[in-house]
Amino acid sequence: MAGTFKIFLKANERFFINGAVFRVDRKVSIELLNDVDFLLESHVLQAEDATTPLRQLYFIVQVMVISPKDRDTVTPHFRESLPTLLNTFDNQKVLSGLKHVDQMVGEERYYEALKTIRGLYDIEAEILAQRAEPVSVKQPVYEQLRNAS
Repeated sequence: MAGTFKIFLKANERFFINGAVFRVDRKVSIELLNDVDFLLESHVLQAEDATTPLRQLYFIVQVMVISPKDRDTVTPHFRESLPTLLNTFDNQKVLSGLKHVDQMVGEERYYEALKTIRGLYDIEAEILAQRAEPVSVKQPVYEQLRNAS
């Protein structure tokens, strides 16, 4: 995130900044004046919903935002997942997006990385819908992360 960024929140909505959880008690707008890692509650992916390759990647990056103390544990999972995804997809928009995600994570611009991944969900859904057999995930990413810590 470069420069200022304004977020609009509803009453009782939560958001995460640099690993801290905040809740607002009324409708409010907040202007972030410097670079921080943040995530809106509406963008949080529950572990059990990380059921596709891109959603698993999203979950890994999300953990980097929500739990900065675990970044050293989670980063190797990101570094293992990304090359696999780059070798799996042949859609140019997805490949370009994944390369952008890699750059954003390398620059610790996690919000932009998450936004890019979310933007690829529809393309991934189209690709998966065309497959004859469902995509199987060996071990859910949240279990991998839990076992690594």
